[in-house]
Amino acid sequence: MTETVKRAAPAARPTPAEPVAVAGTPALPHPVPGTRGPVAVAAGVGLVVLVLFALIHLTQGTADVGPADLMGLLAGSGSDQESAVLLASRIPRLAAGALVGVALGVAGAALQSATRNVLAAPDTLAVNAGAHFVIVAVAAFGITLPALLSGGLAFVGGLAAALLVLSLSGGGANGNGGPIRLVLAGTALALGLHSATSALLLLFSQETTGLYAWGQGGLAQSRPDELLQFTPVVLAAAAGLLVLSRRLDLLGLGDDASRLTGADPRLARVGAVVLAVVLSASAVAIAGPVGFVGLCAPAMVRLLASRVRGLGRHRALLPVSGLAGAVVMIGADVVVRGVFGAEAGVEVPTGAVTTVFGAVFLVVLALRMSDAGLSAAGDALARLRSRRFFLAVLAGLVFLLVGLLVAGTLLGDAKLLLGDLANWLTGRAGERVSAVLETRVPRVVAAVLAGAALATAGALIQAVSRNSLAEPGILGVSGGGGLAAILVITTVPLAGSWLITGSALLGSAVAALLVFGLAFRGGLQQNRLVLIGVGVSAGLAAAITVLLVATDPYSQTKALTWLSGSTYGRTFASTLPPLAALALTLPVLTGLRRGLDLIAVDDDSPRVLGVRLTASRLLVLSAAVLLTAGAVSSVGVIAFVGLVAPHAARSLVGARHVRVLPVAALIGACTVVLADVVGRTVIAPAQIPAGIMTALVGAPYFVYLLWRSRVDRTA
Repeated sequence: MTETVKRAAPAARPTPAEPVAVAGTPALPHPVPGTRGPVAVAAGVGLVVLVLFALIHLTQGTADVGPADLMGLLAGSGSDQESAVLLASRIPRLAAGALVGVALGVAGAALQSATRNVLAAPDTLAVNAGAHFVIVAVAAFGITLPALLSGGLAFVGGLAAALLVLSLSGGGANGNGGPIRLVLAGTALALGLHSATSALLLLFSQETTGLYAWGQGGLAQSRPDELLQFTPVVLAAAAGLLVLSRRLDLLGLGDDASRLTGADPRLARVGAVVLAVVLSASAVAIAGPVGFVGLCAPAMVRLLASRVRGLGRHRALLPVSGLAGAVVMIGADVVVRGVFGAEAGVEVPTGAVTTVFGAVFLVVLALRMSDAGLSAAGDALARLRSRRFFLAVLAGLVFLLVGLLVAGTLLGDAKLLLGDLANWLTGRAGERVSAVLETRVPRVVAAVLAGAALATAGALIQAVSRNSLAEPGILGVSGGGGLAAILVITTVPLAGSWLITGSALLGSAVAALLVFGLAFRGGLQQNRLVLIGVGVSAGLAAAITVLLVATDPYSQTKALTWLSGSTYGRTFASTLPPLAALALTLPVLTGLRRGLDLIAVDDDSPRVLGVRLTASRLLVLSAAVLLTAGAVSSVGVIAFVGLVAPHAARSLVGARHVRVLPVAALIGACTVVLADVVGRTVIAPAQIPAGIMTALVGAPYFVYLLWRSRVDRTA
């Protein structure tokens, strides 16, 4: 009996196997002979690339210190001025890039292993957004803190954001949340936090001077002593993760394998997340939120691990990921100053370049992934309702919209009465009342039309993609229109509304073709569509940032105001683009009202019933792009309306689009009008753009949808 037990025991031990380059696959619990050589070669190649980038980096800048001068300094024959340039500017910038890259690379690798999710990173878990918000909030209230204490508060904000995202994605308890749910939860929370941060920057502009540029991720170091303070923090956190490397290896085999060896998987997971957030918060405190380095660097190393034996084990994976992060950061900074020149390289944030690179990498990852069956949040809320209930909802929304229209015309920095409005409508108002209403009424009308257009576009995109978490903003359609319109605004300051409208239409169409064209390869898959959309949106946002930094201050202010989704300064001419879009798409949607229901179900039902699936999809997508472009060209980029309004409509009147579309349009119109009224009333005469207000409301609603779908899925 004893002999039997002795022979059976080894079978319970996990069998060593070389890991593949995907997060969540088995890692080696024991050393494998012959792995040190290949890992050392890979690390050596990365180190050589880093040294080459560093040498190029030291020769770039506004001062005339080239390669020959650098060699002279290394030989001890350089001038004092050249030494001062290197010591005061270039070496601190290089050191900051290397330290931030190492911190984000190691943090991303740890988060991917702790959550067993290849898409986990400081960006997708909203760690950077949470840390950024806390730092700006402290500065907004005039509080000046030492560097380490500021980094500690950033850690608190980043950890809170990460825990919320992990909980919403279903990965908080056991680390097995779906990759797309994690990205969606992190994207939604990050959008909400960015909106709150933008509101603080707007309301406390004097106290937060310079924080907008810092918030894009830059390596310029005005106080190198802070860099020295964070260096031991980063090294200690990275060392702590190396201590946990064996436990992280076991996590890759599953929680049961960890327990068999006597290791508590929850302790390893919590420790990895906490140390990764320490690294991410330190990176934010040093250089601001730098996008996608924590996703790209470890993901590239994991892909390489399929060819390099032993690289998948965490004692090699973590330091090589840090090395890859440093290569990405220094390389991106070299590209910035090489492409834009020394002068512009000082202003263009390095984080924008890393975000573009990361966006491309995310799209490539999306094309490699298969659809795992995303649970469509919000579909469970759709119930069949009676016709009487539908008409009651419709009447109630119309009544609410009329009330909001009246409130929108009467409220603001100058309060008016109903009698003033009646006199203006009959042509008997005084000059003051006429002046106020002639500027206020067009912006209210623009808000109504833009909200209705965005909500309708969101409902159409959700039907075609069969993904109730899709919307024009998340899928990059709004970003494409925004980038094209910003390009016109900054290059043609006197551009009219129709030129901006045409450019927004073209940009939205190109973005839609890119996202849906890539997603249609191999069939329209929900997960792939969302990932590609998020990647394209991030890349477009980074391109907008670079464009804004490169333009003159007047055009920059104008573009930022427009980009925030503001109705400020709108005229009746500004209302024509969304009005024309709604008028053109209404007949199309009327004819497709039954086909939309079939398209939203599957591919087979439309074909069986004689609906031309491809042609109908293209027609519906064209209508959605036209509506989005019309709204964007009128009031700028407004987030979440295209997501929240269709969800609320389905929860009220069911899933039939003949009912969803008008109800969603009314809800979208009410939402934007309400956001506009509140934004220009609560802090009058100052104003908060409507886009920021809708994001502040829409992000919590989106979080609720994810939480509701998580509860339904686990019930």
